[in-house]
Amino acid sequence: MVTPHSPYLGRFAPTPSGHLHFGSLLAALASYLDARARQGLWLVRMEDLDLPRNKPGAADHILQTLAAHGLTWDGEVLAQSEHEPRYQRQIDTWLEQGLAYYCDCSRSDLAAHKGIYPGTCRERHLPPSPQHAVRLRVSSEELGFTDRLQGYFSQQLERQTGDFVIRRRDGVIAYQLAVVMDDIAQGVTDIVRGADLLDSTPRQLWLYRLLGAPAPTYLHIPLMMARRGEKLSKRLGSAPIEASQAPASLFAALTALCQQPPARMRSAPVEQILAWAVAHWQPQQLPARHEILMDAQGPTDLR
Repeated sequence: MVTPHSPYLGRFAPTPSGHLHFGSLLAALASYLDARARQGLWLVRMEDLDLPRNKPGAADHILQTLAAHGLTWDGEVLAQSEHEPRYQRQIDTWLEQGLAYYCDCSRSDLAAHKGIYPGTCRERHLPPSPQHAVRLRVSSEELGFTDRLQGYFSQQLERQTGDFVIRRRDGVIAYQLAVVMDDIAQGVTDIVRGADLLDSTPRQLWLYRLLGAPAPTYLHIPLMMARRGEKLSKRLGSAPIEASQAPASLFAALTALCQQPPARMRSAPVEQILAWAVAHWQPQQLPARHEILMDAQGPTDLR
């Protein structure tokens, strides 16, 4: 556990399902720069609860790649898989309080509702079972926040998502619960992450409220998209970045983040590139609600 020495505490939380690719580097770099530019602390956490998706050696490779790019973190690297009992205790508490319930609905059951849970199992009082998911009750009120880049964003959870899963049918603790409980436990004050998680935030705000903790400040950055229109990801086999190419990768990432690094930084040492980037970090230069296109040569344009 890190005890913060400044009001700002940020984090980067990759899933060890593959090596770090350029889209992940963008998120890591933006998070790192935002923390260091504000004299804050920066943590790294492995979101490894979905054990079947984890690849052997991926976590170590991610950490080695971050270090090769000069993105050094504060404190220990937390692994979510080591904290499952803590998540389960909270789920048990909500089940006892009636704030959560068991659900046996399948994805095909929800298909007709376009993924919005209609409350089928809310009052069925299903018993515990390895085949049952656990859902958290939501309210009909609007939950919103002002993102530092995207502006105001809100959802009415009951109408737009429905009661959501906090433990899956296969027993895996859901991302929404684990990420919020970890951010609270670590004292995270500011989150910089991809815009694909923007619509997860109202559900997370609901969790912060139920857990009695203040929500962090958010900055959702544009996604890195392949030319064919798909987000760069480990699942799609996006090419891993090479530690030996760290200066070039950092320069490309800063360019993609619209930070306009000077040409002399293209082949400068990693430490020098990062020193310039921290001193000149301007997240407001990023385009709101847009995607960064990328071809084989790197980021090309914005839309």
